[in-house]
Amino acid sequence: MAQLPPGVRVIVLFTRDQWCRAFIFVLTFFLYASFHLSRKPISIVKGELHKHCAPPNEVELNSYKEYAIQIQPVKKLSNESQCGWEPFDKNNYKQLLGTLDYSFLCAYAVGMYLSGIIGERLPIRYYLTVGMLASGLFTAMFGLGYFYNIHNLWFYMIAQIANGLVQTTGWPSVVTCIGNWFGKGRRGLIMGIWNSHTSVGNILGSLIAGYWVSTCWGLSFVVPGVIIACLGIVCFLFLIEHPKDLSCACKPSSSSKSYMNGTNKFGVQKPTLNLKETNKLQDPAMQCLLPDREDCTVPLNHNFAVSGEGGTRMSAISFIGALRIPGVIEFSLCLLFAKLVSYTFLFWLPLYITNVEHLDAKRAGDLSTLFDVGGIFGGILAGMISDRLEKRASTCGMMLLLAAPALYMFSAISKMGLEATIVMLLISGALVNGPYALITTAVSADLGTHKSLKGNARALSTVTAIIDGTGSVGAALGPLLAGLISPSGWNNVFYMLMVADACALLFLLRLIRKELQCKMDQTLFKEH
Repeated sequence: MAQLPPGVRVIVLFTRDQWCRAFIFVLTFFLYASFHLSRKPISIVKGELHKHCAPPNEVELNSYKEYAIQIQPVKKLSNESQCGWEPFDKNNYKQLLGTLDYSFLCAYAVGMYLSGIIGERLPIRYYLTVGMLASGLFTAMFGLGYFYNIHNLWFYMIAQIANGLVQTTGWPSVVTCIGNWFGKGRRGLIMGIWNSHTSVGNILGSLIAGYWVSTCWGLSFVVPGVIIACLGIVCFLFLIEHPKDLSCACKPSSSSKSYMNGTNKFGVQKPTLNLKETNKLQDPAMQCLLPDREDCTVPLNHNFAVSGEGGTRMSAISFIGALRIPGVIEFSLCLLFAKLVSYTFLFWLPLYITNVEHLDAKRAGDLSTLFDVGGIFGGILAGMISDRLEKRASTCGMMLLLAAPALYMFSAISKMGLEATIVMLLISGALVNGPYALITTAVSADLGTHKSLKGNARALSTVTAIIDGTGSVGAALGPLLAGLISPSGWNNVFYMLMVADACALLFLLRLIRKELQCKMDQTLFKEH
């Protein structure tokens, strides 16, 4: 018999279950990366919406004629003034740009609380697809203002508000999906790697928007809008939201009792279990995700509600019920301040680099991607440490404690030259985005599958939405405060960010103390 080709040997080396998990991992990675890709252009285009130009009375007589010749054709086109795109060409441009950020993020924060509750009651695939298509439409809508010569602030605000609302469909959907496919074992590392999609999306969004920002900034929005819409179609065609949906294709065994889950049948087999195996099944961390056997099975400890059609489904958790899960409130408030810092960098870093390093909008956008590169390593490092120590709160607290002095050093060292700015961008990105990544992924998934829920995985979407929704309040406040404070000096913005980091750490102190006390109790128990 001929030897199998190397490629085929690699394929058969892994089971179907492993290939399915890998496929969902990669698919959800790129789906949510497209969400961040479509959010990034506004921060890149800010430097083009308002240009730093010298007033004519400050230009020498010899250069004034050349200056007038350069701006004359622009005036004829009525596309933009000598200092940028109307209405952002005025002295209050920072407040106007901050208003755009606040419009998006405030709508995102309000919509997030509703999104998880709605998403829990709808098929994830349909819900996420509609959200991505709508997000592509409203992202492109902002860019159409360039082509149709629109200078009304309300047009751009409405585009941002609508986009903020529909983008809330993304995070609860993908976290619920990835939580369904991956158990608690090494969840911190797996989700730390997976959560790098935010940084990858920011980097791609910066590069795509930066390519057209100086020549045709409208395309900086239209192209990302088309990309996320196309991936929405991919989501509709390929997303599998739960392992049992794929297992339904197999034929149930004769000893299995069939139930209905929506329009799909799946069997629940009743094997004989000893006490030790029963205890393992009762622990959500030990529940299998895909059965090794070809007959379709699900864990026995799920609570099912019988529908009118004779079907079964798990009942969704209430908003108040999700708040009662231990740790949800503390991590939500911590994320509020952690996300305040992260999103201030997301929306204002390119403009800060433009002002401090005196670079054009494209180069400043390219340089700002280093903050997201640092965020990739920070998220992975936070996941590895938390898995190793088995202490999520302590890991976040340690990185928040280091982030505050790092921000102070960034504000001081970034003025010393480009090389110092690059180094501090990487360090600050790792320390700022590390806790943010850990809380929004592994912590949310842990709390959404908490033992108090008795295996009800349908709570995951609501818990994720509560945590990220509360964090989004901070994400809305951060850029707004930056727009209000920055006219008094960029140093004051960094002081505000350091105070926010300290507040984030403050809300975790009780959980950190609890983790340390638990560790001491375990040590004493082993000694006795």
